[in-house]
Amino acid sequence: MTSPQLELALWVVQPILVSAVAVVMYRRRLHKEFPFFFAFLVAQVAVFLVQFSTCHFASYHVYFITYWITTAIILIFDFKIIHEIFLDIFRPYHALKDLGTVLFKWAALIMVLVSAVLISTNPAWHDPIGRSIQVLQRCVRVIQCGMVLFLLAFCKHLNVSWRRQSFGIAWGFGLFAATYLVTNALFSGSHVSNEFADLLNTGSFDVAICVWLAYSVLNRRELAMPVLVPQRWDNALMDLQPYNEPESLIPMFEHMVDRAFSRTADRHA
Repeated sequence: MTSPQLELALWVVQPILVSAVAVVMYRRRLHKEFPFFFAFLVAQVAVFLVQFSTCHFASYHVYFITYWITTAIILIFDFKIIHEIFLDIFRPYHALKDLGTVLFKWAALIMVLVSAVLISTNPAWHDPIGRSIQVLQRCVRVIQCGMVLFLLAFCKHLNVSWRRQSFGIAWGFGLFAATYLVTNALFSGSHVSNEFADLLNTGSFDVAICVWLAYSVLNRRELAMPVLVPQRWDNALMDLQPYNEPESLIPMFEHMVDRAFSRTADRHA
């Protein structure tokens, strides 16, 4: 089997595996705990049908536009899933969850600004929208790798079991993200061909889906119990909350960030 045929086979098997993960999650009611990840699985099947049909039955221009639109949609799901995993890991710590939500909002804004700056500083790009999506994609892949490293480093401190569904989702994304970043680096340095890089990326995503399937089948609903050090952080953040305020600390954190930015702007004025 040639490399293009092998890549096509690995690509075609993806919606089958993804559908299996979605069915298992639905039967085990895991779709209620991870709604964005479940929506991502459904979207992956729809994206495959659209991309496969345009790739084989439409012009290259149509496929090109369709590819980047669907990639941007999946990219939004990727980022929301990172946030969803974070919320599941820090479920016992309400203040840390609120702080993480604010940080994720600002991280998304910064990634969009970085891509916009790169477009403005590189006017010679033939496809600025596609390049911008690529920049955002690489940022998300780096965050996914960092998320796995974070879980591996702090799972004991947070009392997070590696058997949890959120750990499996993060592990699958981290495996695919690491392969994606390595293959793109090798391709940029002309060490591997584009066909070989695409083959590795497609195969690694298949492996990631198999990891999700295994975790969905063998899932154990193990909740993280509060442990001492993170509980101290959570209590310290809760102490910052004014009295008679709503339970969520998100408005307070956002106000603190806005004040910090306004002071910085006043100093440079």
